Amino acid sequence: MHGSNPFETLGLTPSYAVDRDQVERAYRARIAGAHPDANPEAMELDPASFNQARATLLDDEQRANALLAMLGGPDASACKDLPDGFLMQMMMQRQEIEEAIESGGDAEREHWEQWGIEQRAEYRQQITDMFGALGEAPSQDQLRAIRIQLNAWRYIERLIEQLDPEYDPAQADFH
Repeated sequence: MHGSNPFETLGLTPSYAVDRDQVERAYRARIAGAHPDANPEAMELDPASFNQARATLLDDEQRANALLAMLGGPDASACKDLPDGFLMQMMMQRQEIEEAIESGGDAEREHWEQWGIEQRAEYRQQITDMFGALGEAPSQDQLRAIRIQLNAWRYIERLIEQLDPEYDPAQADFH
């Protein structure tokens, strides 16, 4: 099975722009084809790989990471860089958030959660545009630039997670 390539696993053309309906249709077709009644060779197919591919492609961030890996771009462990000035901006932002939540409670927390959601949407759009601008043979500089934006996106995701009043650092996903 094609477990490491979710696009291939579901028979989809690799693209960040793949939409939810395409993924669901491809998944249903593959999983139906894996049923022993529909396919005598289904014993060779691994439905778990279809489930994993579907989950990967339905998650915007995971889909971006999978596509970047397919294109030969750096993974998060190989490139931990962030956009210029991002870390300083986020340090100041976190201080502002902490002070606001301390003085304003849940209303401020909700305000900053909404801010994080808006930031996530901006990063998603930037990634969409960057993948859309790639040609047939993307350069390593282009792929590295996407990784850097993905790293910033992941930072925003962690910030949103940490704004949850039930956030437990011991259960955090920091990869």
